[in-house]
Amino acid sequence: MPPERRRRVRQDRKTQVRPDRRAGARWGGPPRKAASSYQQKSLAWPRAAPAAISVEAEEENRLRLRNRLMLEEDKPAAERCLEELVFGDVEDDEDALLRRLRVPLVQVQEDSDDSEVEKEAKDNFLPQKKPVWLDEEDEDEEMVDMMNNRFRKDMMKNASENQLSKDELQKRLKEEFQHAMGGVPAWAEANKWKTPSDDESEEEEDDLLQRTGNFISTSTSLPKGILKMKNCQHANAERPTTARISSVQFHPRAQVVMVAGLDNAVSLFQVDGKTNPKIQSIYLEKFPIFKACFSANGEEVLATSTHSKILYVYDMLAGKLIPVHQVRGLKEKIVRSFEVSPDGSFLLINGVAGYLHLLSMKTKELIGSMKINGRIAASTFSSDSKKVYASSGDGEVYVWDVNSRKCLNRFVDEGSLYGLSIGTSRNGQYVALVNIYNQDSCLQETNPKPIKAIMNLVTGVTSLTFNPTTEILAIASANMKEAVRLVHLPSFTVFSNFPVVKKKNISLIHTMDFSPRSGYFALGNEKGKALMYRLHHYSDF
Repeated sequence: MPPERRRRVRQDRKTQVRPDRRAGARWGGPPRKAASSYQQKSLAWPRAAPAAISVEAEEENRLRLRNRLMLEEDKPAAERCLEELVFGDVEDDEDALLRRLRVPLVQVQEDSDDSEVEKEAKDNFLPQKKPVWLDEEDEDEEMVDMMNNRFRKDMMKNASENQLSKDELQKRLKEEFQHAMGGVPAWAEANKWKTPSDDESEEEEDDLLQRTGNFISTSTSLPKGILKMKNCQHANAERPTTARISSVQFHPRAQVVMVAGLDNAVSLFQVDGKTNPKIQSIYLEKFPIFKACFSANGEEVLATSTHSKILYVYDMLAGKLIPVHQVRGLKEKIVRSFEVSPDGSFLLINGVAGYLHLLSMKTKELIGSMKINGRIAASTFSSDSKKVYASSGDGEVYVWDVNSRKCLNRFVDEGSLYGLSIGTSRNGQYVALVNIYNQDSCLQETNPKPIKAIMNLVTGVTSLTFNPTTEILAIASANMKEAVRLVHLPSFTVFSNFPVVKKKNISLIHTMDFSPRSGYFALGNEKGKALMYRLHHYSDF
C-alpha cells in the first residue's frame, strides 16, 4: 500500500466513533435508546457498594486489633501463653479459631450414643505429653539385700532369694502381716461392702430420716463355747531361759511384748506371731525380777526385785536406766508388789503391815498412805483411776478413794478364806476375786452378792486379768500344772478348748496378759517360756 493511503487509513481509524454500550449500541447493529438518569444511578450503585463494604471491614478490623492489643498489654505473660496453648495463635486468622471450636461439637454429636460416664471420661481426658527427660536409672529395678538383715533374712523362702525387688519385698511383707494377724483385717478388705440397688438405698435413706438413735454399729460379740485360737512361737524364743517368768506384758501402743524373770533380765520382743525377733534386753545385776510393768504411756519400764527396796525405772526413749534407791517418807525395807494407775498418774506400792503407799508416777514421791487390817494380798486400780481395791489375807475387800484416801466400803468376799489376787474390768463393770462382782454393788452394799462364783480351779487363783473388751477373764493358779482357764463374759462359762490338757505344755503359770486389742494372749510359766496364742476373733493386735 502506498504511504499516502496508509496514512489516510490511520486518520480514519482515529476519527471513527465507537458505539456507546451504555446507550445500548451494538457492534454492527442499530443503536439502542439511552437509559434514563435513574437507571444510570441504579446501575452505578453496585460498583460503589463493594468498595464501601471493604472500607468498613478494614476499619472494623483495625479497631478490633487496637482493642485487643490494649487488653493484652495488661495481661501477664502466663495468661497470654495459656490462651495461646488453648486457642492457638489466631491473631491473623479468626476463622481458624472458629473451626477449632466447632470440632468438639461435631465429636459430641457423633458420640451421642455413649453413656454419661463415658462422656465424662472423654471430657476429662487430656492428651498425655511425652516427658522432656528420662532417667535410665529409674527404669532399672532396684534390688534389696535379704541376707545381711536379720529381719529380712527370716522372710526368705529358699537360699536363692538372697535379693528381692522392692515390689516382691512389699508383697512378702504383706504376706507376713496377714499371717501374723491370722488373715486380712476387716478394714483392709476392698470388696467387703456391696453397693445396694437404687431402690434399696432409697428405702434405707427414708428409714434413716424417719427415726433417731445410735447409728454406730458395734463389732460382733465373742461367742461362747469354743475360742478360735492358734499356738504361736514363744514370745522369748530368741532369748531362751530356764528361770521362772515373773512378768509378761504387751506394750500399750506398739506391737511389742516384754518378758522379765528371775534371770535378772528384762527383754523386749517384736510381736509377729512367727519369729518374734528380740529388740533389746536389759540386765540388772543381782536383781531377780519380782515384777516388771510398762507405764501407762509406754515410755518407761518399772521393775522390782524379790529382795531389794530399789525400784528401777528404764526410760525407753532416752535408753537410760534410773535406780530409785529411796523414796522420801517410805520406810519399807523391800519393795516388791506394785500397780500403775490406768491414767498414768499414780504408782501404788503394797507394803507390810497392811499399808498401801500412793506415789506420784511423774516424780516417784510419796503422796500418802492407806492402811487395812491384816496383810495385803493384792491391790488394783479402778478403770477410771479414782478408786483402789485391796484384798486382805483374811478375805476382806477394801475400797479406797484415791483423792481423799478414805475408805469408801468394806466387805467380805463370799466363800474366800485367803485372798490371792484381784482385778477390775476396763469397762468399769466387774471386780474379780474368787468371785465376780458388779462394781456398783461393791461401792454401795456392805454385803454384796457375787454374780458368779469361779469354781473351775481346785487351787487358789494367784493371777487373773480381763481382756480389753471385757469379754474374757483369764484365771490361773501357780500351785497346779495346767491350772489356767478362760471365762467367757457375760455368760460366765469356760471355753472348753483351752487349755489342751493332753499336750501339757503350759505347766505352772505365774503371769498373764492380753494385747491392747485382744489379738494375742501371753502366759509366763516356771520353765522360762513365755507362751503366746493368737485369738482369731480379734483382727487387730
